[in-house]
Amino acid sequence: MAPEKRHAYEAQFKLQAISYAEEHGNRAAAREFKINESMVRKWKKQENELRQVKKTKLSFRGNKARWPELEDRLEQWINDQRTAGRSVSTVTIRLRAITLAEEMKIEHFQGGPSWCFRFMKRRHLSIREKTTVAQQLPADYNEKMAIFRSYGSKKIADKHIQPNHITNMDEVNHTVEKMGTSTVAIRTTAHEKSAFTVVLGCHANGQKLPPMVIFKRNTLPKEKFPAGVIVKANQKGWMDEEKMKEWLSEVYVKRPHGFFHASPSLLICDSMRVHLTATVKNQVQQMNSELAIIPGGLTKELQPLDIAVNRAFKVKLRTAWERWMTDGEHSFTKTGRQRRAR
Repeated sequence: MAPEKRHAYEAQFKLQAISYAEEHGNRAAAREFKINESMVRKWKKQENELRQVKKTKLSFRGNKARWPELEDRLEQWINDQRTAGRSVSTVTIRLRAITLAEEMKIEHFQGGPSWCFRFMKRRHLSIREKTTVAQQLPADYNEKMAIFRSYGSKKIADKHIQPNHITNMDEVNHTVEKMGTSTVAIRTTAHEKSAFTVVLGCHANGQKLPPMVIFKRNTLPKEKFPAGVIVKANQKGWMDEEKMKEWLSEVYVKRPHGFFHASPSLLICDSMRVHLTATVKNQVQQMNSELAIIPGGLTKELQPLDIAVNRAFKVKLRTAWERWMTDGEHSFTKTGRQRRAR
């Protein structure tokens, strides 16, 4: 005997059956809609959920929590954070979930983005974020790209520049605190303007130059920094002409044969103003290098660091910051202000 085929019913159909049952009874509704009476009783228990989903939704399968106790504790933590006015993002939710799983000795818990999405859907949570507008390509971008590539290829061919002497540099600007929208109150560390810049460089053969970090302050922090990182400071925390000259003399010279300027080189930068000053151009020329400036608006097409490195760098930096905000050791001043991160 062939097994009876199971039927799937839409939420709208279930609500109609519930409405009929409330007026005529469960048994009458089962006869009217040609279903089992137990199904009517089950759907009545799900009435609130059925009224919140699409009319065409067929079932609630796959929405049950595998670790309900963990999710209960996590939801309570989120509520506590929001009550205290602290920022909560999907990254902090995932990091906190992983910490709770370790405390509860739950094995094989990954806490990935898909799990976070399902958890938030189960608990009716949402994250409001600031939207951004993508960079628009200029109307004549094809012509500008062709000119830039032709210029670079000609310099490489004429001077026989090797891949390990072709360098791309770029600045990554970062502010340590993510602010909320005008309708979401967020308590911060009171260091929202503590911006800094990281200057990254890589060669065409994949080798990397030491990073330079520029902090927004008048003096250098009195801390021990990792070896191989060049640390600077100025009032804005940005790359300016002085810091660009220091990058050339302290970082760019560390390319192969760069100290004695023995080999011809090509330095690729974006069209930031400090890259175009006469002083910087002269210094690059004295280092036996040619300067190739990426046309404005085309960095996402022609800037290797922007395409392949910066996004991953920012994601890891954001994760480290969120982890510190979630689980780090925080200290406070006498006035109650939270001290900034190391």
